[in-house]
Amino acid sequence: MSKFIIQVNGPAYGTSASVNALRFTQAVLSGGHQVVCVFFYQDGVYNSTEFSLPASDEYDVVQQWKILAAKYQVPLVNCVSAALRRGIIAVQEAQENGLSHWNVEQPFIMGGLGELVTGVESADRLICF
Repeated sequence: MSKFIIQVNGPAYGTSASVNALRFTQAVLSGGHQVVCVFFYQDGVYNSTEFSLPASDEYDVVQQWKILAAKYQVPLVNCVSAALRRGIIAVQEAQENGLSHWNVEQPFIMGGLGELVTGVESADRLICF
């Protein structure tokens, strides 16, 4: 059994990076391997916004990440710096900055590059999309 960290650098829509990362992660988990976390970095943080509203006939990759996290208990971690620069804000960051709105909710959490580095130390592979 291998331990993976999946890094998603592409947005939920507009490229295939997120869907490919999701499918790879599903395959890894179905194969009995472990995913330490999925780390959303750069434009990948757009995968966590509650304001993403795909058309009813489109694949809802954001919802699929949530389902994966619930089924396998995989942490979904946003790089907080990348997220804030792109207007992706969780409750804590909204409160700290006097904002009344946020667009990130569980199971997505905010974290830093330090968490990625720490995770890489315990994983066998880092796969980036």
